[in-house]
Amino acid sequence: MKRIAITFALMLPVVVLLLLTSASPCLAQIDHNIKPVNGSAEAKVGGLTGHAAGEQQGGIMLYRRFCVGCHGPAGDGTGENAQWIDPKPRDFTLAVFKCRSTPTGTLPTDDDLFNAVTRGFDTTNMPSWRPLTDQQRANLVAAVKSFSPRWQNEKPGTPITIPAETPINIESVLRGRALFQKMECWKCHGPAGHGDGPSASTLTDSKDNPIRPYNFSTGTRFKCGTTNQDLYRIFMTGLDGTPMPSFNDVLKPEDAWDLVHFLRTLQPLTTQEASLWKAYETAHRSEIKPIGPDNGAGGSK
Repeated sequence: MKRIAITFALMLPVVVLLLLTSASPCLAQIDHNIKPVNGSAEAKVGGLTGHAAGEQQGGIMLYRRFCVGCHGPAGDGTGENAQWIDPKPRDFTLAVFKCRSTPTGTLPTDDDLFNAVTRGFDTTNMPSWRPLTDQQRANLVAAVKSFSPRWQNEKPGTPITIPAETPINIESVLRGRALFQKMECWKCHGPAGHGDGPSASTLTDSKDNPIRPYNFSTGTRFKCGTTNQDLYRIFMTGLDGTPMPSFNDVLKPEDAWDLVHFLRTLQPLTTQEASLWKAYETAHRSEIKPIGPDNGAGGSK
């Protein structure tokens, strides 16, 4: 009898935990009073229509389950986990987004938001939500839109046109390197693209939170995608809410492609651009001027 009593005592916490976790949703989620400004918001993604409303799989319910801990009940980025997260969660009430296909200052398309939810954000706490179905992710996009009145008063911008990529050759890489120097990209991103330029420690986002420039050596992708076209788009749209501006008014398309080709040499990848630069660097090491304040006139080498 004593052994039975001990076994029961040991099992009781497990039984209680199972009973609690079998509830739908969990107690912490029930206590969250989600506060959208437009609970009937919708999103159009391909042939799908996402809905913020819905008792089980609607965007608000999915938001409560997966997103509220970071982005908060009001969508303002002040969830209970936000204090430990850097960079801070997105404030959906402002409807200002980094990754867009639309011009700076305009709303993103529903597809832009869908892609962001699907892809996640490299070097942040925002994961990829690919395990969710397409419909669930479309519903989450509608939930994101439900927190800002901008979506009721404005239309998304018109996506920019991305021209055909120029040829990848060492001349393009060198021109891009010269632009990286001339436009002083190194002041934020650092001479080697490690995000450690002299201005890096002073940068803040639009809410005055400290923000670090992108470190190109950290991985195989960028904040808003993986392809050369994605990087070109970043140059031309900018990352709204951050110090990274749009260069649409100052860069010609061919110059932007040159920058794309140079930045590919800063990543830990065996790309065509990196191979071209490695061969050139080996053959011309003594002629190459360092990127940064000691570059002099900012020549291409």
